[in-house]
This record gives sequence, structure tokens and C-alpha cells, in this order.
Amino acid sequence: MSTSMAIHTMVGGFMLPFLIRMTWGKLVNQFGAIGGWIAGAFVVGLTWCLNHGTALPLIHQTGAWVDQGVSVGIGVLTATVVLGASFKKALPNILQAITGGALAAFISSLVLAV
Repeated sequence: MSTSMAIHTMVGGFMLPFLIRMTWGKLVNQFGAIGGWIAGAFVVGLTWCLNHGTALPLIHQTGAWVDQGVSVGIGVLTATVVLGASFKKALPNILQAITGGALAAFISSLVLAV
């Protein structure tokens, strides 16, 4: 991976958690539950398109595949801890997310094997 590709990948990985932290809560506060749906569609959808759906994508897959969810989880957790929240309090949610991801991968492997 070239230096330019590495920088593009880091910018692409930074962009989604940054946009979520900056806009999601404001949309929910302004529009209620529908604001969460709007944020999901526009913030996540737009970022996915910029990262993967263009002729020159921001994220270049050259090795291990990492989902946007990992980027969001790490980015939002880091920002929250930097702002003074407790990492220890987040551990049950992290373990549940890992368990859910592993279970989903296992079920997907069974479905795709058929």
C-alpha cells in the first residue's frame, strides 16, 4: 500500500465516526426518532458511498477486511473516553458487540455454505 493509499484509508476510517459524533445526536434532538433514521440513511450511506462506491474510493482494501462498524466503534469509544467517560463502563457493550458479530458471522457461514 502506498503512502497516498494509507492516508486515504485513514481519512475514510476517520470520517464516519467523526460525522456520527457531530451530527447524529443533533438530528435525533431536532427530529426525534425519525432523526436517527435520517442520520442512518444519510450519514452512514453517504460515507459508505465515499469510502467504497466511487471510481477512486477513499478506503483501499489490501489486507484484512474491516467493516465500517469497527471504525465507528473505535472512533466513538475513543472520543467518549477522551471526553471523560469510563472505559470500564463500556466493556459489557463491547463484549456484547463482539459476541453478536461472532454469532452473525457463524450464522452467515452456515447460510452461505448451503
